Amino acid sequence: MKYDLIIIGSGPAGYVAAIRAGQLGMKTAIIEKEEIGGMCLNWGCMPSKALIESAKLYRKIINDSDKFGIEGIDKKQISFNYGKAVKRADTIVRKLTKGVEFLLKKNNIEIIKGFAKIVSQNSITVENRNIEAENIIIATGSKSPKIIDNTGNIVVEIKNLFTQREIPENIVIIGNDSVSIELAQFFSMINKNVTFLVTGERIMPLADEYLSNYLLNIFKKEKINLIFNTDIHTVDSNYKNGELTINGNTVKCNILINAKTRESVIPESEIKFELENGYLKTDDDCKTNFPNIFAVGDVNGKSHFAHIGSAQGLHAVNLIKGIKQKLDLKKYPLNMYSVPEMAQIGQTEMELKNQNVDYKISEFPLSANGKAMTEGNTEGFVRILSEKKYGEVLGVQIVAPNATDMIAEASAFMQLESTIYDVAQTVHAHPTISEVFMEAGFEGVDGAIHK
Repeated sequence: MKYDLIIIGSGPAGYVAAIRAGQLGMKTAIIEKEEIGGMCLNWGCMPSKALIESAKLYRKIINDSDKFGIEGIDKKQISFNYGKAVKRADTIVRKLTKGVEFLLKKNNIEIIKGFAKIVSQNSITVENRNIEAENIIIATGSKSPKIIDNTGNIVVEIKNLFTQREIPENIVIIGNDSVSIELAQFFSMINKNVTFLVTGERIMPLADEYLSNYLLNIFKKEKINLIFNTDIHTVDSNYKNGELTINGNTVKCNILINAKTRESVIPESEIKFELENGYLKTDDDCKTNFPNIFAVGDVNGKSHFAHIGSAQGLHAVNLIKGIKQKLDLKKYPLNMYSVPEMAQIGQTEMELKNQNVDYKISEFPLSANGKAMTEGNTEGFVRILSEKKYGEVLGVQIVAPNATDMIAEASAFMQLESTIYDVAQTVHAHPTISEVFMEAGFEGVDGAIHK
């Protein structure tokens, strides 16, 4: 059977591309070896965010119920039930994956279960079945590098973490990007003893250093034990009697969560793809060295964020149909579901300095925002980097309870190449958290109104 498009992988990059292809009338098939929705929906983005929301509610009840005038709560009787929180997450995951499957079928996408092997530029085999296509999109995602565990069941992979119903007291997490950071803070919020082994010199290496340092201070306040420049390839002689020794430090460890920076999952192939740093090498349009084969999402190594994978998938399908656009990854946000949340878009300060750009910084704190005060969430800010001469917005950084939602406004500003003057003139409803954008705009022009 011949298709216009075959997509390998049904995560956010793959299934979004498939739906778009179906909408454009392309005869499309999507191949999935495991669960529809891939890592993000099944054991990544969605269950982790559901658990974080449970932890945030738990912490708010413990810390703030009295301040909000709520009485009669015996805080000694309050505990966090990890199993029930995971059960809630499971319910959300099932609903989302069924929804994605429904949308695929609604758009006449054929779902093929099994392992895909690329045998030529235009053909793939799946479980001894041969299928052909004019175009192929590889959206096979990524996996954590393996940590060899010779001591038993100490190492827990992210994929298996949310199947557990009980969590021990001493948690060690290894990594340095958003997944590891979110997990470290989550377990700290539910009163676990957390050690974070950072595989590098700083956490959040892709973020502006201003954000990285801000989060570092939060971790220190929460007494999360951080050990930098660490890596583990095998757990063997450095683990004994519930303790892990790393870089001369001995820490209590009941489980070691493997959240190291993920590696690409490249499908088996009889044709040779060019690689770059272990990922499928692609051009600015996500094309591989074969012009009809695209690689989108984690597998190409340009980003490990689901929304960027989806954007790449849409871009590839549009290009196949002759719709040419520029794919500018700097205009897509970087989100961190920490507490408070963090997000950024555009250039960082270091990048602007390296480019010798003459820029200015305008910042406005949530502590001066009325809505933030009423909600009891005054930690955070909006920080705008703009070009001095014409005022073009070059980068935005946000720390706020809903920073991952608020960054969408900054995304719109940057897509339209707006200036700091446009930001200042954009009227926001009062009282809202989003007013801090307008205030930061005024700060960049003359001076903030409420500062």
